[in-house]
Parts: sequence; C-alpha cells; structure tokens
Amino acid sequence: MRGTEKRYNVLVVEDNPGDYLLIEDFLEETIIVKKLHWAENFNTTKQILSKKNNGIDIILLDLSLPDKEGEPLLKEIQLLSQDTPIVILTGYSDADFAIKSLALGASDYLLKDVLNSTVLYKSILYNIERNRILVNLKKSEQRYSDLFHFSPLPMWVFDRDTLKFLDVNDAAIEHYGYSYEEFLNMEISQIRPKDDMPALKESLGKERKPMKNLVHGEFTHLKKNGARIRVEIRSNNFEYKGHPAEIMLVNDITERNRHIEAVEQQNEILKDIAWTQSHMVRAPLARLMGLVNLLSEGKIEGDKKKDFYEHIQNSAEELDEIIKGVVDKSQQFEINKDKE
Repeated sequence: MRGTEKRYNVLVVEDNPGDYLLIEDFLEETIIVKKLHWAENFNTTKQILSKKNNGIDIILLDLSLPDKEGEPLLKEIQLLSQDTPIVILTGYSDADFAIKSLALGASDYLLKDVLNSTVLYKSILYNIERNRILVNLKKSEQRYSDLFHFSPLPMWVFDRDTLKFLDVNDAAIEHYGYSYEEFLNMEISQIRPKDDMPALKESLGKERKPMKNLVHGEFTHLKKNGARIRVEIRSNNFEYKGHPAEIMLVNDITERNRHIEAVEQQNEILKDIAWTQSHMVRAPLARLMGLVNLLSEGKIEGDKKKDFYEHIQNSAEELDEIIKGVVDKSQQFEINKDKE
C-alpha cells in the first residue's frame, strides 16, 4: 500500500495480545506509523497520555479493558487525550454502543471482525485530518467569541424577527446594569425610550443584504436605572443559529456630547468677551484718554476742571463696570471648563 509523507504516532489501547499483533501487522502495511504505542489497560493508557507533549496523534481504543470499560472508559480517555481523535475498536456485539460513542465524542468506530490494513489506513488519515479541521474551527470560533465577549465596548446580538436579545457581552452587562439572564429575557425596544421607537422601526425596516450593510447612527438608550445615554451604533445583519439576526457595537458618546456642548458654550462666552473688549471698552477708554490729554496740555480753565474731573470719574466708573462684566464672564468660562 502506498504510504504518505506524513507519519503519525498511534496509541493502541487493547488488552488482547492477539488483536494487538493483528493491528500492528495492518499498521506496518500502511507505512504511516512513526511510532506505535501499546497499552493493555486503563492505568497504562493514563500514564502515556498524562505525559506532557506525549505526541500521540490518534488513539485506537478497545472499550473493554480489565480495569475500566464502556462509557466511563471513553469519558476518562477523552479527558486525558483532550483534542486527540479516538477511534473505537469493537466487535459486532458492541456495535450499538460503538454508534452511541460517536455522540459521546468518539471520532469513529471500527469493527474488529472486518478490520484490515486498508480500513485502518483510511480511518487514521480521515480522522486525523477531520480532527485537525474541527480543532482549527473550534479555535477560530473561540477567537471570535473572545473578541465579542471581551470587547471593551458593549456588544449584543438580537433576533431581527422577535427583537429578543440572543447574546450580550460583559461590557454591555456592566454598562447597562442588566444581568446576562435579564438581557436574554428582554427585547431591544426595552432599552429605547418611547419617543425613540419611530427611529428604531425605521432602522429595522430598511432592507439590508447579509454582511453587506453597516449601519451607523446615533440613538438614545436607557440603562436599568433609568438614565438616558446617547450612543453611537454600528451594526450588521447575519444568520445566528438559523435565525436572521443583527450584531451591534455600542459606543456611549454622552460625555463626548456634553464636552462638545460645553466647548460651544465657552466659545460663545469668549466671542462675547472679545466683542465687549473691542466695542464697549473703547468708548469710555477713548473719552478718558481725550480728557487726560486736554488736562495735561493745560487747555482746561480752572472753573471747568471740576466738570472734567466728573467726566473722568464717570468714564472710569463706566470702564470699571465693563471690566467687572468681563471678569464675571471669564469666571463663568472657568466654571464650565472645570465641569468638563
């Protein structure tokens, strides 16, 4: 039989020496075994699998061992082998349980009475490759699950037909105040104020192709404590466990909006201050400068000086009031700045 370039480490768990020798002969014909390990009982199997980096690529398991058998044996081997594929070796009398073992996590089962090198060859290659794909798929799903659940921003998935929450991440639970169980018993409309329902219906009513349209907009949400927050939404629709669903990423922009509003108010105050300085201050200041020049040039006669001093006093008081107003507005600017 033609072998492959790849060689595998195979563990045969079999208490019958005759059956093991037969399997060994078949495996030699396949030319795919790098190293063959043999365990005659569960304890030996446990010792082999408990070694760190044991390198076992596939396990051929007889379900009837002297120290353990059946379902308990399979479950123990699964715990020890982790992601290593397990192929059950069985006789006709155990075929029913062998089929059940597939539901318990076994990769395949082989009937000893019809076992040959070709059957072993195909089973080993198929189950190792199948297991590799499944392990990679599981890792990929775990990565995407981690991206969802460990996202620093609130995220959730909801059913587009029923509007029920299907899944939420930790950030959503912490930010909105609902528990995971409470979320799954709610509809997305329950975190929206009544006056925001038309916007929600309009958004849900839009036709969007799966994985094609990214929705981006601002909406008002309600926390469990009743607080209103302004949020920025990014969402996309997809199929979730057979249901038309939508995934949402939520960014709370309440504080950002407050900051922008505060900056806009401060800008208005600064504009007002600038206008006051450029217009209102000039009039009394110009009068003061003119009066002082006249006095300094000695052009004011003694009987008129009193009137000039009164004009100077009035202009100074007017300028003082304007400056106080500017100071008050400046203090208001500082208070608003501290609130940011």
